[in-house]
Amino acid sequence: MPSHTKLRISPDLLRPALRRFQQLRILIVGDLMLDEFIYGRVSRISPEAPVPVVHVEKESAYPGGAANVARNLASLGIHAELSGGIGQDETGQQLLHLLRHGKIGVSGICRSGKFPTIRKTRILARQQQVVRVDREEPNRLTPKERDAVLRKALQVLPRCDAMILEDYGKGLFDQPLVDALLKAAHAKKIPTAIDPNINNPLQWNGATLVKPNRTEAFGALGQPDSANPKDWIAAGEELLLKWSCEHLLLTLGEHGMILFQPHQKPYAIPSRAREVYDVSGAGDTVVSLLAAGLGAGLRGDLSAEIANLAAGIVVGKLGTATVTSQEIIEASRNHG
Repeated sequence: MPSHTKLRISPDLLRPALRRFQQLRILIVGDLMLDEFIYGRVSRISPEAPVPVVHVEKESAYPGGAANVARNLASLGIHAELSGGIGQDETGQQLLHLLRHGKIGVSGICRSGKFPTIRKTRILARQQQVVRVDREEPNRLTPKERDAVLRKALQVLPRCDAMILEDYGKGLFDQPLVDALLKAAHAKKIPTAIDPNINNPLQWNGATLVKPNRTEAFGALGQPDSANPKDWIAAGEELLLKWSCEHLLLTLGEHGMILFQPHQKPYAIPSRAREVYDVSGAGDTVVSLLAAGLGAGLRGDLSAEIANLAAGIVVGKLGTATVTSQEIIEASRNHG
């Protein structure tokens, strides 16, 4: 792993950056879904099959997928605008209600009666996920519906300081849509942050920042995954050139992150997580902070350090959690 002088992320450095974030408006284009959580306790095995019986104690629902990225931005005081497709069904209506309640912009969302809103239901007991139930129809969008999402996104984009493309591999993104969005953002000098998906190999040429995880990085290069840090460096440097981006952040789970930038040495950041309860949604938190950093004009290494601090907080929470500015400042004290 590369090593060199590290940034000292102090509260005094963070406060003005986080205050600047609150002036931002960020557009998220991506796969929208509803996350449901059913919490309960297990005291016996079912007599009908060798599975646990969960006695339900609590249920909750949150905006999921790309909508969870919007939740993360909103929790930092950033105005988030969403664009994507949902169904004309009860789940879609519930998702819109939750978004409006969270003061998240929904003018870029298209509704269709031809497919259901994606819903993921997680059943948990003793802070452990027992099973997840997915209700979805992948690749459900037609070219006409994709064009409708593009039109709405392009209407919102000029009012924004940054754009996130959040690909959950559910059928929204194809190459023409990506190219049109990146071209429009580039023309208006709006920075773009990309969260790619291994199941939907696309070219991200011209994006400001791309954030693959290790599996996605090697998949994008057509190479087998590797646990060798030297291979991580080689993959990151190759993808930086392949996609012609200004920043590439390779996320490595418990091994932290590596930031790649043209004509600079790779910048390694160790994981800040103290306890890991749930990694679901951690990538959403990271791309949220990266986009905020781009929109606020921060240096790439500072944006990545802040994103890493936030990820270390969110994996210590159960479910698709978010993080606040105050939590990030507190974490910087612990890691200073």
